Amino acid sequence: MSTATVVGGGPAGLIAAEVLARAGVDVTVHDRMPSVGRKFLLAGHGGLNITHTEGRDAFLARYGASADRLRPMLDVFGPEDLRAWCAGLGEPTVVGTSGRVFPLSFRATPLMRAWLARLTDLGVRIEKRQRWDGWSSDGASRFTGADGRTVEVGGDVTVFALGGASWPRLGADGGWTGPFTDRGIAVTPLRAANVGVRVGWTEVFAQRFAGTPLKNVALTVRGRPARGRGDAMLTRTGLEGGPVYAVGAAVREALDADGRCVVEIDLRPDLTVAQLDERLGRRRPKDSGSSWLRRTVGLDPAAIGLLREADAGTLPSSGMAERIKAVPVVVTATMPIERAISTAGGIAWSQVDGSLMLSALPGTFVAGEMLDWEAPTGGYLLQASFSTGVVAAHGALARLGPAASGDGLGGPATV
Repeated sequence: MSTATVVGGGPAGLIAAEVLARAGVDVTVHDRMPSVGRKFLLAGHGGLNITHTEGRDAFLARYGASADRLRPMLDVFGPEDLRAWCAGLGEPTVVGTSGRVFPLSFRATPLMRAWLARLTDLGVRIEKRQRWDGWSSDGASRFTGADGRTVEVGGDVTVFALGGASWPRLGADGGWTGPFTDRGIAVTPLRAANVGVRVGWTEVFAQRFAGTPLKNVALTVRGRPARGRGDAMLTRTGLEGGPVYAVGAAVREALDADGRCVVEIDLRPDLTVAQLDERLGRRRPKDSGSSWLRRTVGLDPAAIGLLREADAGTLPSSGMAERIKAVPVVVTATMPIERAISTAGGIAWSQVDGSLMLSALPGTFVAGEMLDWEAPTGGYLLQASFSTGVVAAHGALARLGPAASGDGLGGPATV
């Protein structure tokens, strides 16, 4: 029987283990934590947005510069395949009003429990509290257990799915980058993605509005095409939320170029400047500035406070409609990587072939966030993690040859 070592027990690693085991491969998963799938389970606290139903072109565009590399992998195991896989585990999915896809239970725990039971039935062994520490002189993977003892593990093929460096307390701390770089494998530095940004609010504004949402706003980065829309959250030190994460790559580019970044917030994205001007013209003589903005264009106190914050504590004396459409907010930095939902960077695409095998290490495959791609929240992160895990496993099976030609090679429907 062929053997496979899977390093990392997140979605990419576990789906790779499943595909390999279905093909009759003897699979062992090694994970550094006391239990697998910890970040997956954390995502379930928010409902487990597992994928998205938007059209193919729009879906692919979410992956930016990596869209062309991920395109064939989403063809192998795409959103409909992932939904069918969930249903096969007894967790049918539902589509939210925004097109996001969730398990019917809106929880990760039932899905993970059923998945682990399936892996057990397939004979997959999971070794926990095993930290990967690089390779031995003969190419075996070296693991250190909780007791401090080191073991060396070989295999006919190896799939690495060690994640990025966000939420390190859940197991992924980016420590793998050093050993890979030492082997001559190009690794783009890991950086925070889907993370909040720092803004130097005045103390008065921070005290009053920290923890308050800016409802249904659109964010752009001045001079760049990226755009995010939804509810943003004002924090004591900056901004968080989906529309902030959607422009994260553009924020990083601006910070790298200039050391500062101006994010423009459209407080009324469904109205044009002309429409706002018409409504603002209905001001009553006795209206205060706040009453005027609330009554004519529906701005709430947080939005009005943001307008004042952008103009040194006063409302602009002219050009109000234009300002409502583009409130400038100076971003000084992103939050640290430890607070990020995901990371950008990782093993460069130039280092792997179409099956995600490392050119420098034949028989070694990588999947998930270890690769240099990023995407916003909304199901895109999990989808690509699953898709790359399936593709890496199929590549490993092809490497093993006919001896591992069971139903795991039959394509996504068999996963």
